[in-house]
Amino acid sequence: MRVQKLSLLAVAAVAGLSLTACQGGDTSSSGAGDSSSPSSQSSTSQGSDSQSSTSSQSSTSQGSDGSGASGGKGAPTASRTGGAMASACTTSQLAFSTSGGMAEGTLIVNLKNTGSATCSLKGFPGADLKSKDGTVSAQRSKLAAPLASVKPGEETRFTLHYPPNNSGGSGETFTGLVVTPPNETHSRTLPVSINVPVSDGSGPAVTVDPVGTGK
Repeated sequence: MRVQKLSLLAVAAVAGLSLTACQGGDTSSSGAGDSSSPSSQSSTSQGSDSQSSTSSQSSTSQGSDGSGASGGKGAPTASRTGGAMASACTTSQLAFSTSGGMAEGTLIVNLKNTGSATCSLKGFPGADLKSKDGTVSAQRSKLAAPLASVKPGEETRFTLHYPPNNSGGSGETFTGLVVTPPNETHSRTLPVSINVPVSDGSGPAVTVDPVGTGK
């Protein structure tokens, strides 16, 4: 009887140990599964955030470079702002006068800047001689037109060329010269006394030089 009791106790003890071992293995396996799952989810979430952050940073950097380049191209350069040409002289800011040329058959027309800022003139003026019989428009000479920059109080000039009357006849006398500055539509009429020989149209023509070439 004692032997049987010991045997039964031994069997019960062995069974208890086996059950304990099995339960420990299940718990360990379950615990390992639970711990690996959160770790995996955490890693995936962090990777997504990092990728999103990198993509966002990259996009912002490109946008900054692009707008910076655009802003640089659109910004005004020093040559555009510092080297700008003076505005064109208008008829209203010019005073007109005449003087005799150095050669016979020439008339100097002076243009004085009466404004408060420097202005510029470039090109041929309109020059029309008027008499009691009509108007003669001066033709352009072959001289190149320079850029004449005129400061306040200073003047520039051009020369009118006409054939002097050496025929001994009365000729044709012009008493008015209508001057239109280059790139302008408003004119000024100056009193003159220019006598040219009467011709059938084959004689020398009246010509005008560009502004900035007179002496």
